[in-house]
Amino acid sequence: MNKYQEQTDQWIRQFGVRYFDERTNMLLLVEEVGELSRWIARKYGEQSFKEAEDEKNVDNHIEDEMADVFFVFCCLANQMNIDIDRIFERNLDKKTNRDSDRHHSNKKLKSERD
Repeated sequence: MNKYQEQTDQWIRQFGVRYFDERTNMLLLVEEVGELSRWIARKYGEQSFKEAEDEKNVDNHIEDEMADVFFVFCCLANQMNIDIDRIFERNLDKKTNRDSDRHHSNKKLKSERD
């Protein structure tokens, strides 16, 4: 992840002039998640596509929106001096300690093979 944070920072410095403030980037993150949600709602949910071309390219749209979400997330992490590798590992450890048996014992999550 540090590689992506560095690439994001290089891009911002070369093409973006500077980072938007944290508040603006948070709003942009919400916007990008909303755009991702729209495509997922059309592909996996009950919403219909507005145009036939959108349906043909839905996977590309989803990938592009995921990349937009990740880019803005990296921007926020960079400007807040947060090491994504470090916090991800810490969070995974927390989830492992808290949930190591929880999901296996959840009857709702049993597979059809069980």
